[in-house]
Amino acid sequence: MSISAYRWIMNGVNEPLTRQEFVAQPAAGEVVVAVAGCGVCHTDLGFYYDGVRTNSELPLALGHEISGRVVAAGDGAADWLNRAVIIPAVIPCGECDLCKRGRGTICRSQKMPGNDIQGGFASHIVVPARGLCPVDEQRLAAAGLQLADVSVVADAVTTPYQAVYQAQVSPGSLAVVIGVGGVGGYCVQMARAFGATVVAIDIDQEKLDAIAGHGAAVTFNARELDGRAMKKAISAFARENGLPATEWFIFECSGSRAGQEAAYGLMVHGSTLSVVGFTMDKVEIRLSNLMAFHARALGNWGCLPEHYPGALDLVLDGKVQLKPFVEQQPLSAINSVFNDVHHQKMKRRAILVPDA
Repeated sequence: MSISAYRWIMNGVNEPLTRQEFVAQPAAGEVVVAVAGCGVCHTDLGFYYDGVRTNSELPLALGHEISGRVVAAGDGAADWLNRAVIIPAVIPCGECDLCKRGRGTICRSQKMPGNDIQGGFASHIVVPARGLCPVDEQRLAAAGLQLADVSVVADAVTTPYQAVYQAQVSPGSLAVVIGVGGVGGYCVQMARAFGATVVAIDIDQEKLDAIAGHGAAVTFNARELDGRAMKKAISAFARENGLPATEWFIFECSGSRAGQEAAYGLMVHGSTLSVVGFTMDKVEIRLSNLMAFHARALGNWGCLPEHYPGALDLVLDGKVQLKPFVEQQPLSAINSVFNDVHHQKMKRRAILVPDA
């Protein structure tokens, strides 16, 4: 079975994204997914504007936050036909030693749509069937969501889910989230869902006001407090609310030099610093602080596909809210949407939906 379709491809950095026709046909173990929606991520902007190199040579369709419906299947994947799914942003091979030991996020044969293979800014995409996350459409409707809405689960929701899970956040913890935009906003909600009391930090008061009603117990504007004053303010909040003075969980989600410096400066004894956001900027730090505080620093690349159902359950159960933080835009408007996101003109995460 072949499907005539289209995708919007990047020919080179800062060149307009253009529409091209292609034929989607699955091989054994693969499926063709008709894209319902694909979220615009900071990583896409890095590829397009900042010179971050994709693993695949250009031209390439970007986009790795994808939901849709399986419309064709290769040998061994027929069970997925007609099912609503979320495609993992990072697809491990499932067969190597790393995968078998539960380390699929560092699988050396992993496939990331919009980086290793063609991505989701398209009408259809061909991907391995392994790792697909099924979406219960009755629960989806009951939650007041469309299939396109849950595209952001593929990265903006599951990446902080894995970060919070990996850090071992538990009830009674104090979590500090720096940068409460797309990923950071969901990190606040995730940490709260895992039982933590959450401190939210940003330089955008509008974002802070938005997340105050969705999981943040207190917010601080980093424009108003320097590093030392910020740490004192959080310590005072912890003391006043019977929260730990040690073992804070710090999640750096801004993907900025300033955010990373602030996160490192907030470490206390026994703290866990999770680096969730990405930047090409370099940061100068004193590594001995990790020794002195007996702290740990963790990286976080994507999310294991086996964690996707748990993250999706939190969304469908209403413990993590999507609707207030996303907006759908037509895929044909991709150039203007990229421009608006790049210049921070959009307050919600854009989800590009293929035109009828």
